[in-house]
Amino acid sequence: MSRIRILAVVGMATVLTAPIIVAGGAGAATASTRACTTARSRAANVDTLCDVSGTNFETTIAVNPTNPRNLVGAAIELQRPPGGGFGSLVVRPHVSFNSGKTWTTYDIDYGPGNAAVDPSVAFDAVGTVYLATNRSGGGVSDIVVTRSSDGGRNWSAPITVVSNPERSVFNDHPQLTAFGAGNVIVTYIKDAFNLGAVLDSAKVADSVSHDGGVTWSAPVKISGRAPFCQGRHGDDACDQTFGNSVAVTRAGGVVTFQETYDESPDAGGAPGRNQYLAVTVDPGTGARTGGPYLIGQAYDGLNEHDYPASVGGSQTVHDSQFNLDGEGNVTADPTDRSGLHLAIVWYDDRNAPHPVDADPYKAITDADIVVSQTYDGGKTWSAPIAIARPNDQFMPWAAYDAHGLLQVGFFDRSYDPDNHKFGFTLASETAPGTLRFSFRKVSTALSDPTRDNLASRGTINPAFPFPAVSIGDYPGLAVAPDAVVAYWTDLRNDACVAGRCGHRQDSYFASIPNP
Repeated sequence: MSRIRILAVVGMATVLTAPIIVAGGAGAATASTRACTTARSRAANVDTLCDVSGTNFETTIAVNPTNPRNLVGAAIELQRPPGGGFGSLVVRPHVSFNSGKTWTTYDIDYGPGNAAVDPSVAFDAVGTVYLATNRSGGGVSDIVVTRSSDGGRNWSAPITVVSNPERSVFNDHPQLTAFGAGNVIVTYIKDAFNLGAVLDSAKVADSVSHDGGVTWSAPVKISGRAPFCQGRHGDDACDQTFGNSVAVTRAGGVVTFQETYDESPDAGGAPGRNQYLAVTVDPGTGARTGGPYLIGQAYDGLNEHDYPASVGGSQTVHDSQFNLDGEGNVTADPTDRSGLHLAIVWYDDRNAPHPVDADPYKAITDADIVVSQTYDGGKTWSAPIAIARPNDQFMPWAAYDAHGLLQVGFFDRSYDPDNHKFGFTLASETAPGTLRFSFRKVSTALSDPTRDNLASRGTINPAFPFPAVSIGDYPGLAVAPDAVVAYWTDLRNDACVAGRCGHRQDSYFASIPNP
């Protein structure tokens, strides 16, 4: 669960997680009786409800290259106690062996008193699957990885990649990828706070494993210095990061994607816009080998009036209170033998009429998915292009298919003229490298985060009672030989908890056949 970003002041708040009681014994994973149920089938796709016992969000998914019918997803589950209250957070893997028609949910023991958030899942080339999470409790935050060699039926005890007992440090947002036989790399953000509990630095670091995730290298810092990063940290301002992701090219090169807070003053004296950067990394050691290289600027600041502010002080969109996070991901083209072709996606509000009103119930927003690509391994990038559609689009995830076509999934409000409800859309590149896309509506029902939600923090505007304050920070997307598989947060269902009723937050899956 990424941090709440407060760009109007220097620093940001960390999302705190409650203690958790996890089923399962001694680190082993146990099959749950909770299985996903198919809600609707049709020729184009299958919507599948992947957990019904709690609030679900921050989904991730991967396809087994040795058995493409084997899919492994994971999501944060907020388990609410019967009497009401916040409850506990845990990450549970969801496993399918029939291309997503049916699923089984598994429990992983993260230890007493610990919460698990920020899931990231990936298969290596020989079919071992790895799941990275942030495990926190008692003021300590660890990055841990658990693995399965049988497609997700049995999982190892969580293996600690990095641990820091200092309460002034929070290890955040692990992102994982795997390659070859037993090679894994995890990137994460090391948030360091000063005595005033204000964020002092947020460096991106990584760790690698070459024995199937059993042992890990000592973490190394991979965010760096650049003349375009200036501010109170000098040219170390590139270490003020909000997001990260990682990809490995066919040739073995590793490129990470970082979102950096630009502290240099703009013409009005306020901090400048965030920037997106690329860094190259040695796949053997994890050490930075190049960069940071500038990709482009993000139109997602509060000082710059790009977005309205939610009640929590973070970016949001029209008539909403849920927190936005502008990061996306980097993905490598598997058909490019040079190993130099990659793409990056994010979203921002560059196409909204500026300045945007700070009140979301007065603001007119027009968030769009933004894409850039490189043909030299990340040193230079094409000018960022917004995939323009009506209303707001946000929280993308991208992957290249076996034909070298970029596939991008995202939440999409173009289906609602009021710019309230969202569906899930797949944008498919029409020809390799063109960054021109066709669109398919994936979800079979729309979700309304603006009112009547169980995941809410109170009513801000009486016309929109109980708005959702979080729908997660990212969906999941992966490619199979004959389809794109998507896994996202959905609010279509209603439920009642402790006498309170509203839209429930669940995980949904769809398989979208290749045209």
